[in-house]
Amino acid sequence: MNLKNMSLGPLGTNCYLMYNDRDALIIDPGGDADLIIDFFKDKSFIPKAILLTHAHFDHIGAVDQVRNTYNIDVYLHKNEKDWLEDSKLNGSILFTPEPISIKKAEYDLEEGGMQIESFSFDVLHTPGHSPGSVCFFFKESGILIGGDALFNRGVGRTDLPGGNMEQLKESIRTKLYTLDNSVVVYPGHGPETTIGQEKLHNPFITG
Repeated sequence: MNLKNMSLGPLGTNCYLMYNDRDALIIDPGGDADLIIDFFKDKSFIPKAILLTHAHFDHIGAVDQVRNTYNIDVYLHKNEKDWLEDSKLNGSILFTPEPISIKKAEYDLEEGGMQIESFSFDVLHTPGHSPGSVCFFFKESGILIGGDALFNRGVGRTDLPGGNMEQLKESIRTKLYTLDNSVVVYPGHGPETTIGQEKLHNPFITG
């Protein structure tokens, strides 16, 4: 499996393209849909789904254009099923010149194992940054797509609707820090890290 990181949208959100020789997944297309579409031109693999770690505006800006281009489904945790349509909940009415309102996801994400085409992974529900925040764990590759839960020496902000710092810390301790130290964390913003490095050096999660 291959991973391509693209920094997209108004906040440079990390969009991850996971692909093999046949299939691809698009995770958190935050903006600049043309760059995503251009990447797939003349490739042997094609997108099969859009996965969202959560529904804040900076992670969803290119969803509809990409969804319509490839006629693929969107997956989002059920706790945020109304957020794509609601510019207050997704935060765009507060932080962007034009509010974002797009149609709902086709499928709800729930915690547990998941299979989409040739990709097998685990969905980890990690609320705290937002009620429906999830991480995607590709166990065979040792990769965690962490959204805005755990960053390199940081954690996601919790001062937006539905945020809760104690809940976020609990999610990290019980869902992420139980993974192997070698697991590479690819966050929603900033550079990658590992579970082991965050256990040692993350100042927000102690004890």
